[in-house]
Amino acid sequence: MPKLRLITDTNASLPAELIEKFQIVEVPIHIQFGEDSYKTGVEIDDQKLFEMIDERNELPTTAAPSPADFSQAYQRVMDEGADQIICICCSSTVSAIFNAAQIAAEMHPDWGITVVDSKQLSLAEGFQVIAAAKAALAGAEKEEILTLVEDLQTRMRVFGALPTLKYLAMGGRMGRLAAGLGETLAIKPILESNEGKLELLEKVRTWKKAKQRLIELAVESTSGKKVEQVGMVHVNNEEGVRSLFTSLKNALGFDVDPLYTEFTPGLSVHTGSGVIAYVLVTES
Repeated sequence: MPKLRLITDTNASLPAELIEKFQIVEVPIHIQFGEDSYKTGVEIDDQKLFEMIDERNELPTTAAPSPADFSQAYQRVMDEGADQIICICCSSTVSAIFNAAQIAAEMHPDWGITVVDSKQLSLAEGFQVIAAAKAALAGAEKEEILTLVEDLQTRMRVFGALPTLKYLAMGGRMGRLAAGLGETLAIKPILESNEGKLELLEKVRTWKKAKQRLIELAVESTSGKKVEQVGMVHVNNEEGVRSLFTSLKNALGFDVDPLYTEFTPGLSVHTGSGVIAYVLVTES
């Protein structure tokens, strides 16, 4: 087991097998339906989340892990023999996770803890964690790993599309009347991760055109650079995201095995079910 260990949060959208393979410790986001609280990746996933939402006809709230949650994670890896920790967190512009992790690190000043703002979310955060964990397992020094992560942050492109406005309306991010009209007109929002925020880039009509626009954005944003990593993210729509990957591969001509994963509840609650998205990592 490496002496330098990686910690992250569940907004990194990392599959359980990679968490285990690279000995990463994950701190869960809390999903709260009234008085009931569920830990992402432990007690709830995207499928269960939207079954509960549709059954109750309401959206839950989310809560970032507390400093105590991170302190427990730090204690765990130190007890397992670590002497240094890198904690890579969801973008500080959209969540209090980074702040909680930093507060916890300050509670243990002698433990060699460095907290990193990924400036991203989902697999754009997750790819940073994986890269750092691989480097740690290979024996890289902390500063070398931090430089690697900083470089990786500049080479990511993230786009996605929503098939329905239903959940935006439920969450109050769009008026129900406007959402109803949008559904009638088959309006499909295109999202982009901009400085760690999932922002509305544009709206197109029909799901077919939305998927085509995602391909166009991939071509435009990579500017002919070689694609080194591909992450395909979805919310209860694995078939849709696999089809999207095939289209991306044909359009960009890369030969890269994709990583398929769920968006995870801490993020998907803000977008809705059916989402398809991708993370592209290009060469420098």
